[in-house]
Amino acid sequence: MLKKITTDQVVLGMYIQAFEGSWLNHPFWKSRFVLTEPSDLAELRASGVAGVWIDISKGLDLPDAMAAPAAEPAAAPAVMPAAVEAPRKPVAPTKALEEIEQAARVLRQSRSVVTQVFADARLGKAVAMDACVEVVADIGDSVMRNSSALISLARLKNRDEYTYMHSVSVCALMVALARELGLDEATTREAGIAGLLHDVGKMLVPEHILNKPGRLSDDEFAQMRTHPERGHEALVRSGNVPEGALDVCLHHHERFDGSGYPQGLGGEKISLLARMGSVCDVYDAITSDRPYKQAWRAADSLGRMAQWQGHFDTRIFHAFVRTVGIYPMGTLVKLQSGNLAVVVDQSARDLTRPLVRVFFSTRSNQRIPPFELDLARETEKDRIVSREDPTQWGFGRLDELWRPATAVV
Repeated sequence: MLKKITTDQVVLGMYIQAFEGSWLNHPFWKSRFVLTEPSDLAELRASGVAGVWIDISKGLDLPDAMAAPAAEPAAAPAVMPAAVEAPRKPVAPTKALEEIEQAARVLRQSRSVVTQVFADARLGKAVAMDACVEVVADIGDSVMRNSSALISLARLKNRDEYTYMHSVSVCALMVALARELGLDEATTREAGIAGLLHDVGKMLVPEHILNKPGRLSDDEFAQMRTHPERGHEALVRSGNVPEGALDVCLHHHERFDGSGYPQGLGGEKISLLARMGSVCDVYDAITSDRPYKQAWRAADSLGRMAQWQGHFDTRIFHAFVRTVGIYPMGTLVKLQSGNLAVVVDQSARDLTRPLVRVFFSTRSNQRIPPFELDLARETEKDRIVSREDPTQWGFGRLDELWRPATAVV
């Protein structure tokens, strides 16, 4: 049974079903969870949310003296966002390889939602913001458990679904980067929504241009460059999109030195979220296969991006490198021992010493039984001496060494 109460009546042990008013006003990832943490209760009371709906069949009710005079009907009010019945608090961190299959499920579900949102945008319909919020929440939970798993798996998108999965990938990167920068929950959620919607304007560009396999003509490129403004206009018309997401949609192609588009903004005139969006958008674009371009290797991409003077905010870029790692998951490396290995997870202690899966000996020039090696372990003497190009060694898809066959996106 649902009951509406005021925020000052909320106590620990209540099952929060929904918050009164817009989802933008409350500070939590999800709308349905048992309130167990005193810090969450304090955050709720400080948020300015006037009231909440509680489900007394799943949590505590009000004492009789405090009971509200009337109960809400069982049907959810229109302002209640759809939500997964799960606590906001994420589970304990996991190894990337343990998170892979769950990350694959999140990516499949996210792709379905983004495909529908973008299709609605093409038809001029409003954004299904409740669905977007849930996508960001699920991605956020996976990133909290282990950011490498979902981010690395998302890079394996195929060319046909690039536009949709690129938005999912940028969402994950934005959430992970926001956490690295220490942004609060509300801003982190807004960063994720911004990543999810930043390229919605591409749905308003003619399909023959969007999916052209070769180089665009000058006229076609000019039309493609209008997608930030087109997307921004569509999201404004939708009327339910947070300001930060509107800003990132319009300004994710601005550059820190002022040479970007559409407005040629520079430096601090570009919002923090838009500066984050610029880095995340470019990284995912250049590390993904697209209709007209082969992907660059993730580790090499960071090196190239570092050389693009004036393109990014240096502080944001350095935080981004910490987010994805100097040796992103899936990178082929050569060890001091002469063995080759694939990076399968990051080390929180030392970005230069990730967890790797050793599988090949350059001394005997043959494969060896794979085994994991934690290079950050104090007793471990082996070290990375170089990044390697898989094609130079004649290797095919190295993702088979870290992605289970069942983890299909």
